[in-house]
Amino acid sequence: MTRMGSGARRLRRSMMAPASLAVIAACIMATPSWAQTATSPQETPADQAAVTASPATQEGEADSRDIIVTGSRITTGGFTAPTPTTVIGEEQIQQNTQPNIFTTVAQLPSLQGSTGTSVNTFSTSSGQQGLSSFSLRGVGAIRTLTLLDGQRVVGANVTGVPDISLFPQLLIKRVDVVNGGASASYGSDAVGGVVNFITDTRFKGIKGNVQGGLTTYGDNEQVLIQLAGGTSLLNDSLHVIASTEYAHEDGVGGGEFGTALAGGRDWFRQSTLINRNVLNDGTPQYLFRDYAQPYNYTKYGLITAGPLQGIAFDQAGNPFQFQYGSGGVPARDAAGNVRGCFPGFCLGGDLSGNVDAGRSLQSKIQRVNSYGRIGYDFAPNGEIYGTVNIGQVKTNNQPVGGMNRPNLTIQCANPFVPALIKAACTTAGITNFQYGTSNAALGNTQVYTDRRQFRFVAGAKGRESVAGSDWSYDMYYEHGTNYTDVDVSNIMLSRRFNQAINATTLNGAIVCADATARANGCQPLNIFGGNPSAAALNYIIPQNGAYQRTRQTQDVISLNFSGSPFSSWAGPVSVAFGGEFRHEFYRVRADPYGAGFANSPANGAYPADPVLLADGNNWYAGNYKNGSGAYSVKEAFLEADLPIINSDAGGRANITGAARVTDYSTSGTVWAWKLGGTWDLPVDGLRIRGVTSRDVRAPNLSELFAAPVTTTLPGFFDPFNNVNVLALQNTIGNVNLTPEIARNTTLGIAFSNSQAIPGLSLSVDYYKIKITDVISSLGAQDIVNLCFLNIAPETCGVFNLNNPNGPNFINVQSFNLASILTDGFDIEASYRWQRPLGLPGSLTLRALATNIRRFITDTGLPGTIPNDSAGVNIGNTPKWKWLAVQTYATDDFSLLLQERWFSDGNLGNQYIECTTGCPGSTANRPTIDNNFIPGAFYFDVGGTYNITPAVTTYFKVDNVFNRDPARSPYFVNPALYDVLGRVFRAGVRFSF
Repeated sequence: MTRMGSGARRLRRSMMAPASLAVIAACIMATPSWAQTATSPQETPADQAAVTASPATQEGEADSRDIIVTGSRITTGGFTAPTPTTVIGEEQIQQNTQPNIFTTVAQLPSLQGSTGTSVNTFSTSSGQQGLSSFSLRGVGAIRTLTLLDGQRVVGANVTGVPDISLFPQLLIKRVDVVNGGASASYGSDAVGGVVNFITDTRFKGIKGNVQGGLTTYGDNEQVLIQLAGGTSLLNDSLHVIASTEYAHEDGVGGGEFGTALAGGRDWFRQSTLINRNVLNDGTPQYLFRDYAQPYNYTKYGLITAGPLQGIAFDQAGNPFQFQYGSGGVPARDAAGNVRGCFPGFCLGGDLSGNVDAGRSLQSKIQRVNSYGRIGYDFAPNGEIYGTVNIGQVKTNNQPVGGMNRPNLTIQCANPFVPALIKAACTTAGITNFQYGTSNAALGNTQVYTDRRQFRFVAGAKGRESVAGSDWSYDMYYEHGTNYTDVDVSNIMLSRRFNQAINATTLNGAIVCADATARANGCQPLNIFGGNPSAAALNYIIPQNGAYQRTRQTQDVISLNFSGSPFSSWAGPVSVAFGGEFRHEFYRVRADPYGAGFANSPANGAYPADPVLLADGNNWYAGNYKNGSGAYSVKEAFLEADLPIINSDAGGRANITGAARVTDYSTSGTVWAWKLGGTWDLPVDGLRIRGVTSRDVRAPNLSELFAAPVTTTLPGFFDPFNNVNVLALQNTIGNVNLTPEIARNTTLGIAFSNSQAIPGLSLSVDYYKIKITDVISSLGAQDIVNLCFLNIAPETCGVFNLNNPNGPNFINVQSFNLASILTDGFDIEASYRWQRPLGLPGSLTLRALATNIRRFITDTGLPGTIPNDSAGVNIGNTPKWKWLAVQTYATDDFSLLLQERWFSDGNLGNQYIECTTGCPGSTANRPTIDNNFIPGAFYFDVGGTYNITPAVTTYFKVDNVFNRDPARSPYFVNPALYDVLGRVFRAGVRFSF
């Protein structure tokens, strides 16, 4: 209770300044106009109810002008698309009260594996820290197309995915989530589906939002300030809207070494999956255990092998006997075994050296975003417009505690070795010993990202009468540029570290033993305890750390037309056609210590040093590389809707089809298509729908043109000559990759009868996705073996193990070898009850659920079997996931209850769980003693109160019961579990 009280006081303090801004803004506003709703003025009342009342499945009705069918390019009134589309209206966005609209959308059950500020926080080198991107059906963000007003957005990462944090969030009136392939309509990447953000292009008035929040642990303090305005001029022909926002979340940084997480969270148990390396003794090979202590390092150092094994050092450098746990006794042999413990681990004992608790639970994030749009109605049904979106997102995370270095060799003559240890060396007759340390004395690495987006769009859209029928047109040019800077601070140069710990005495002074290192500034490092000198720290951890500078550009020209040129026996035949040209480019530059001095010439900040590797890879982590690449896309599409039944006896039915031909500059021509239909049965409100499609995903810039990384393989096995050879591994892109091909099928039934059961909507859909030619990475040995066995001849040209003109090499690349198969069900329901039990207002009940029957990945490698990860709760694909919302609203206040749940699962479907009498453990079917990972249930509550018709206060409490994440041998899975705990938010919205 004390902690909660402190958190509440901090929440009030965080709200004071923003609230003051809101009051000032309200005082200077022009004449108020309480006329804005979640829907644009062009939408009909029926459309408005569909969009704002419920996120239940929409079939894609179109209004008289605006495109509101995300699953199709056809915009003709009365058209119904067969692809199920979930719609989140502005009302639902506001009710969920999140600092980032990404979080609201990502709660949908069909979105599995989306990233955000709680994901990728353990990473140093990926460049995806703090990146908010969606993944539909668990097939990955790279297979989900995210649009803004139906238009592409420049990627915020070389994988091509955009960052939702850079979108103009206050002007978004709804989000359409297409749960199915849409490549025939929208092009590459729409394999899992499409997420389309629709802005209010005709907004009039001024509105704003001020929000603050923090967790029950008193951290991750949040501030959100948003302001938008719009007006019409020149007799309602000129429309101007603009918005700006500032958001800041403190994040939840790393905890202490051992098991103490940030903020006093106590759920971390250092759970570990221990491999006994015993396959046939009737007991399981793998053991799932808590409080596992590796015995090859400690916080301030441990002698890990030989006659002195088990001597550890405290922060002052004093030796003491390490407590192994499990009753472990050091064997004091050359291998470093510990009797009474498992291989590599003891249970309990001194856990202070564990580094996992140092990981950030959520990245710190700061968002600044500005958006503007000017539209001019040059005709009653025609508009030209231009938009500008400029945004910046900065994030910060701590990947892990310290910089762990086991398996070091220390000379007994090292002058930093304590006298007691030197004497013990003499007694034992040894001259060196094995040593491991978490390097807590060196501090913790920090990763900072800075993404800046500049996006400009110019276009025209409208409707014209041609040959007696109305035709809609939508054309635009988009240019986007994204700059991403990644900077790593407090990161060591590993080879300098190795030189610094190898100390000797020269002329009475302690110096680095290597003369070349000494001549180039080496300063000796005392590795015993936690008191390194400032000079040593400056040498091994230079002030200018690892960095990466990336520039990405995207240019798109798109032309789309839609109309009904003639009618069939059942009604107007609608068609849509168009074309698109797209050009994608990226260039990345990195620091010379990581990329290599030949590619990044040294300067004063990065002096050349013969101790370091000239070709880079010198950092402990974060060895970024240089690279560049570009490709172009030309495509054309045709889509048609043919009504086939329109009668009282037969109902109403239509068949839709589409085809798109796409020419990639890197991989040639590929086709996408879809065929489907809907049937409104004679039973009022009952609809059957289905669609099957061929969808594509082209290789992205990273897969095609990855910046090269070279490593040495000293004992690489050559199967052609049955010998081990020295080879270089070059990790590079593969310009010969071809598009992934997917087959999407959905079949469903929907019910909505305003007469029989007013306010009720139900839908059930079955889906199946099969993706072939999946782009996947292969290891060097796999590449050579696949060629040797003649399984994948395409790998034979990427290596040479008998090279007379230079070193042997293997180019490690991605290939189109793997496949993915997933299927399951989507279930959605909503019910709105006006004046429930005679009370004023309305009660709205909504529920969405997704079931994954199978999620089978086949690597395509010999000796492996396909892996079904449905129900694996250390991944992104639980068997069941649902979201339920209940809202009671009157003219004065509202109350919201929300439940989020996913089902129990396991570590992996490949495991055989047993405790005794276990079968022989194999690589494909290993045995384990505990394969259970529980699901989770989260309960949220929120509410609003209208102070005036124009000013509303609100609150929200997420994870009311403060549910902890499940124990996991891989720290935690933030893609499924809430890692922060209970969160409080409150704020004020105003609209004039």
